[in-house]
Amino acid sequence: MNKAVFLDRDGTINVDKDYLYKVEDFEFLPGVLDGLRKFQDAGYLLIIITNQSGIARGYYSEVEFEKLNSWMIGKLQSEGINIEKTYYCPHHPNALIPEYRKKCECRKPGIKLFQDAVHDFDIDLNSSIAIGDKERDLDICKCAGTKGFLIYSNEETIGKISHIKGGILDAANISLEINEE
Repeated sequence: MNKAVFLDRDGTINVDKDYLYKVEDFEFLPGVLDGLRKFQDAGYLLIIITNQSGIARGYYSEVEFEKLNSWMIGKLQSEGINIEKTYYCPHHPNALIPEYRKKCECRKPGIKLFQDAVHDFDIDLNSSIAIGDKERDLDICKCAGTKGFLIYSNEETIGKISHIKGGILDAANISLEINEE
């Protein structure tokens, strides 16, 4: 079985700019490249799981999302970082676009996209980590042995979820230090 780091995108990998879909607006958060590289070097698969309600709201299309995602994956690959797959939910219960208007199990805090990744990549959730900037990004930690890091301004640990000041690099440093003990 494999171990993975499940990563939210907006506010975790990149600066959260409401409903981001343009390459020219994309900006990696400080320490992201080093943090992802550390996780990868420690044997973790890197998987992005992201809500993209901007599609449902009509702000951008799935094609525009895929264009930005492909650019980001390519940029990370040029830095020696491999993202195994990006799973995304385009739905929202109050969507403007009818085909995306539904209450689904793939929209976080639902865990369907995590389950899909576990199936696709034979992932051991007890050896894996989730990182996000919202509690809903870490709901997998509530039902599995997955460790979680909630990125925000204060540091504390509550159960399996560490609330840290910083970003992915800080999560990598803390997590990999814990695993070495």
